[in-house]
Amino acid sequence: MKVLHALGHALTTSGSMTWQILWALIFGFVLSAIVQAVIRRSTIVRRLGDDRPRTLAIATGFGAASSSCSYAAVALARALFQKGASFTAAMAFEIASTNLVVELGVILAVLIGWQFTAAEFVGGPIMIVLIALVFRLLLRQRLIDAARTQANKGLAGSMEGHAAMDMSIAEEGSLWHRLRSRQALTSISHIFIMEWAAVIRDVVVGLLIAGAIAAWVPDTFWQHFFAVDHPLLSKIWGPLIGPIVSLLSFVCSIGNVPLAGVLWNGGISFGGVISFIFADLIILPILIIYKKYYGTRMMLFILGSFYVTMVIAGYIVEILFSLLGLVPTVRDAKVGEITVQWNYTTVLNIVALLVAAGLIYQFVRTGGMPMLRMMGGAPSNQSDSQHPA
Repeated sequence: MKVLHALGHALTTSGSMTWQILWALIFGFVLSAIVQAVIRRSTIVRRLGDDRPRTLAIATGFGAASSSCSYAAVALARALFQKGASFTAAMAFEIASTNLVVELGVILAVLIGWQFTAAEFVGGPIMIVLIALVFRLLLRQRLIDAARTQANKGLAGSMEGHAAMDMSIAEEGSLWHRLRSRQALTSISHIFIMEWAAVIRDVVVGLLIAGAIAAWVPDTFWQHFFAVDHPLLSKIWGPLIGPIVSLLSFVCSIGNVPLAGVLWNGGISFGGVISFIFADLIILPILIIYKKYYGTRMMLFILGSFYVTMVIAGYIVEILFSLLGLVPTVRDAKVGEITVQWNYTTVLNIVALLVAAGLIYQFVRTGGMPMLRMMGGAPSNQSDSQHPA
């Protein structure tokens, strides 16, 4: 009975978190789909051929307008690198794609607080600048050449088919004209469903892990682990340990936000939360994919450089937001059990579910189902594929 009670407590906590963030998840992905619908992959490739600041800024912008699925972002970065993008620009695109997307910002604001959304969008560009500096100083051309040779072997990772699909609006004209075209709704529905299909596993696993930890691990454990009684040590320790906890959690994309909320309530520093969220690009399954894509030496270089820059970005964010008085003083992330009531959350969830139902209908009606079967396929079979009209 105790085991069943513990499982019930964990599932109830996970369900409560799901109810709190459901509308934000749906509307965040709708907004992301709208942005992705007007950005063509061919445009991205043409403009990422070097590592000048302007190019990296463009890569960051395109990444922020791309898929939030970490596996798809990693696969797409490899595809860009294969087609001529500089390695630095491809990595900038990858970082922005998982850390500067609108849906992540919305979920952070709803579940933990708007300050974390602001910190994510400040810290992300800082990390990209730091990565560019590290690559410029330490990354040798022979290692890049070896990585390109390995990348051109086309070894499959994860979500290759999804990364290769270009579901943007094909019609020419201004952004507003394209969004008003007949194809717009179809394109948005296809991107919306495919994005959900890409991240649903991580979202569910992340919610279950966060629910279990919130229900089973006492706050006193986290308070000792994050050195809450020693404020200075806590601020130093948080960004150092946050990426390691993320690395071992196996959860990426939007799925690590609920666990970030649990860690924040448990006592991890503000900068530690940001470093933890950044680290979805160095979890163990993705490190294995880096090895396939670029070889062992480049995988280790990515791991080391990403970890160092995540930690430094966490420190910078902590210092900057402390000076501005923006670090929250209350730890009240919505990671506990709640009672479903007739309030704004319920109304927004109902509206969001109706919007999602309409997009699902459009997706199925316009021949989207075969795309779901192709999303995990090899890139050679899907390269630059277009969605059905």
